[in-house]
Amino acid sequence: MDMGIRGRKAIVEAASKGLGKGCALALAEEGCELFINARTAAELEATAEEIRSRHNVKVTAIAGDITKPEIRDAILTACPEPDILVTNAGGPAPGNFRTDTRERWMAALEAQLLAHVEMITAVVDGMAGRGFGRIVNITSQSVKMPVPNLGLSTAARMALTGFSSTICREVAPQNVTINCLLPGPFDTDRLKGNFAHGAKVSGKPEEELRQARMNENPSKRFGTAEEFGATCAFLCSVHAGFITGQNILMDGGHFPANI
Repeated sequence: MDMGIRGRKAIVEAASKGLGKGCALALAEEGCELFINARTAAELEATAEEIRSRHNVKVTAIAGDITKPEIRDAILTACPEPDILVTNAGGPAPGNFRTDTRERWMAALEAQLLAHVEMITAVVDGMAGRGFGRIVNITSQSVKMPVPNLGLSTAARMALTGFSSTICREVAPQNVTINCLLPGPFDTDRLKGNFAHGAKVSGKPEEELRQARMNENPSKRFGTAEEFGATCAFLCSVHAGFITGQNILMDGGHFPANI
């Protein structure tokens, strides 16, 4: 299926690896011009070169912390009129709410909520004026089903969900959609880090925890960045213009709901 977005300009945050990279690769495969961001310059440029060589599209890499105003300004200077925005940021390390400090709370809110609100606010009216826009927020399954010891991340991501739901209907008549993708267990560095933390706390081997987590999922596996990226690309396509304000869960059937 042709997604109808060839030549569109797409900003993808936290795109050097994991789910962000999966989204960037899928959009590049559809012929989008990419503007990618991540904190580590070397990893980001390696990803940019990989995308260029695989899909022959223009890729501009802007390294830096998305929570910093100067980095957001640099991204929007490089791409002042994006058609697509994929917001994404790694969550804070797991922790107990009883020992979480105000500093950890503020860092989580800056990374998981406020930086994305700033980016969305900066681009959404321009999208509406041009009659096309796709915004996809990568959040988490924890928005629907809490995950132990991820209170900071969950609270901030739920706030972003609420913000997106509040504004999406305002711009829907101008063919601008805002949706959230909620990943469950995907085989990324983030998941591996959670297993390392779990092993430290429980004393169990990481591989044992990994296998147990796969076994408890109805699909008996973890998701891949490629299938996540393909779903993101569809939400950004011309075919998804009637989908907005949605939280699309990708978790292999783990969430026990019938609606």
